[in-house]
Amino acid sequence: MRTPRHLAPRIVAAVTALIAVGALASCSRAAEDTTAAPAATSPATQLRLAYFPNITHAPALIGVAKGYFTQELGSTKLTTQTFNAGGDEIAALLGGSIDAGFIGSSPAINGFAKSDGKDVRLIAGSTSGGAQLVVSPDITSPAQLKGKIIATPQKGNTQDVSLKKWLKQNNLPQGTGPDAVTVQNLDNPRTLDLFKTGQISGGWLPEPWSSQLVAAGAKVLVDEKSLWPNGLFPTTVLIVRTQYLQEHPDTITALLRGEQKAVDFADSDPADAKTVTNDAIKQLTHATLPSAVLDRAFSELSFTLDPLAAEFPQLSKDSVTAGVTTTETDLKGFVDLAPLNSVLQATGKPAVDAAGLDKVQG
Repeated sequence: MRTPRHLAPRIVAAVTALIAVGALASCSRAAEDTTAAPAATSPATQLRLAYFPNITHAPALIGVAKGYFTQELGSTKLTTQTFNAGGDEIAALLGGSIDAGFIGSSPAINGFAKSDGKDVRLIAGSTSGGAQLVVSPDITSPAQLKGKIIATPQKGNTQDVSLKKWLKQNNLPQGTGPDAVTVQNLDNPRTLDLFKTGQISGGWLPEPWSSQLVAAGAKVLVDEKSLWPNGLFPTTVLIVRTQYLQEHPDTITALLRGEQKAVDFADSDPADAKTVTNDAIKQLTHATLPSAVLDRAFSELSFTLDPLAAEFPQLSKDSVTAGVTTTETDLKGFVDLAPLNSVLQATGKPAVDAAGLDKVQG
């Protein structure tokens, strides 16, 4: 049936008005959604993960070698990159070339400070313990370090801060000459070589390098465990770029599930965990650790997803005491344990404490 001519203009006008109202409403809703809701999050297409080819990074090595990360990430592609220095890893993370990384506690703090508290978040622990001051057997007291050369892996790294703080507490000046201790930053393999030839007297080193020096004749002068409450301190932790965490929380949760599998494996089957870790190090460095060194190194470590957040303010103070930084870092907002605690809760494990460091700076 045709529409009468005298009604056609009215119908066209009504339809036009309805379309206009609908368009305005649509625009209004879009505006509301943009301002009221956060940006949509989704699993990432890729996760670029960093770690060290080192015993203190065993959960990372195991997680990669056993396929735990890949299994949990599903369609997200895992790419890995190894580092030998925390400062280099932080530069890569802040530069956007990696998304998450296992790293020492001091470089993690430095990364947070360098980005003015914006670009780095601590999301889990990995390893506690496994750092010692090992020296020539003729050195039996702190005073005997005067005039000696003691190595650390890198200026400002976790062990470097620990040594320099300890020297200050024992009234041992740093420098050259017979009344001072020379702190020399060396790659760990170089430290071992120089110790064997008597060119240095020891080092404050992470595992397995402290055990390597012990196997070469060194003795333990200070076990860092003795300097912390309950013998626990964060040697290796897991950090992430803040933007990546915000955009891909599901991917980070999957990464943490993979890490939990790796830690559970290391705890339940330490013999196999040593083998997997040693094989992974061989693949990355073309060298394996002797059984005695491997056994001693593992005995000095404990693996935990708890980052021991309560110790980080002290670590920040230690950096100032050591003369590595001039001011303490305000660590408010540094820690985000929401993804980790959701993973722990799902498996019936107790939540871990952020020690108030999850509160954003005011």
